[in-house]
Amino acid sequence: MSADTPRRIVLLRHAKAEWSQESDHERPLAERGRKDAPVAGRKLADSGTAFDLALCSTATRTRETWKLAVHEFAQRPRTVYEERLYEASLGELIALFGETPDDVRNLLVIGHNPGMHGAADALSGSGEGDALARMTRDGFPTAAYAVVEFTGPWKTLEHGVGKLVEYWTPND
Repeated sequence: MSADTPRRIVLLRHAKAEWSQESDHERPLAERGRKDAPVAGRKLADSGTAFDLALCSTATRTRETWKLAVHEFAQRPRTVYEERLYEASLGELIALFGETPDDVRNLLVIGHNPGMHGAADALSGSGEGDALARMTRDGFPTAAYAVVEFTGPWKTLEHGVGKLVEYWTPND
């Protein structure tokens, strides 16, 4: 792919998790999360984006979110369960995204807050319609996702280079 290849990164926050006696990493989805995850998957599938790669945190709630969401896809993308997504800082997330192979055009990331919201906000130098204002106003609730487009290799992904083209929450 050339240096001016358009790329898309979708940042999906895990669905609603239970508060339990388990460690934070092992918290399962709550009933609402089990309902919202397939809805988010259907919305992503309906967008028509063919994902080349999905990076999913190893936490139980993200793996369960992905399992329920991906059933809505016509074709399952290659999936990598990535430990570094759990509790990653913004800098660590951007560095991780920069490791994406250049043959990947569309990347889906299933992770946690504040990372997903922080990354969507930091990468989006502009936005379509009211997407940025809505994301700022509404925050980044569970099962929400943001779609950021940019041009160039993954290693050039940095603050402000992208455009927020979609922001969706289960309440939309």
